Amino acid sequence: MVLSTFGAIMGFAAEMVGQTKETYEDLIGKAGNSSLKDTLRELAEEEKKNCSLMEKTRRENVTEMILEPITGLHREDYDMDLKGLGQKDDGDLFRIVLILEEREKRFFQDASAKVPLPEVARIFRKISQKKDQNMWKIQRLGLNQTLKNVS
Repeated sequence: MVLSTFGAIMGFAAEMVGQTKETYEDLIGKAGNSSLKDTLRELAEEEKKNCSLMEKTRRENVTEMILEPITGLHREDYDMDLKGLGQKDDGDLFRIVLILEEREKRFFQDASAKVPLPEVARIFRKISQKKDQNMWKIQRLGLNQTLKNVS
C-alpha cells in the first residue's frame, strides 16, 4: 500500500512505533541480562513518547498537508511480522531490537525526505538520528555481553 498522504504516513508511523513499544515491553520479561532489561524499558518509554509525538504532529499539521501529494513511500517496505521473530536467548533479543531500530531509522529517514513540511521533516530526522544512537548503544551492550560470556 502506498503511503501517499500525510495522514497515511503519520498513521503508519504511530502504528509502527506502537507495535515496537509493545514488542519491547514483551521482551523485558524475556531478557535475562539486567542491562538489556533496563535498555528495553528505556526504549519502550521512548517509543511511547514517539507515538504521542506522531499523533500530536498529525493533529497540528494536517490542515497544511491536505493538498500536498507524497510519492515514493510504501508500507510494505517497512512492515514486518513481529510475531515471526524468534526469541531463544538474549542474543536473539539484541538482534530483534537492532532490526526494529533499523526499520524505524530507515522509515523516518526516508519519510523526512518525502514530507514537504520542514517542521515534520525535522521531527522525522531527529527520530532517525536517535534510532542510530540506539543501535550503537545496543550493539555495544550486545558486544559487552558476548565478551562477558566468553571470559
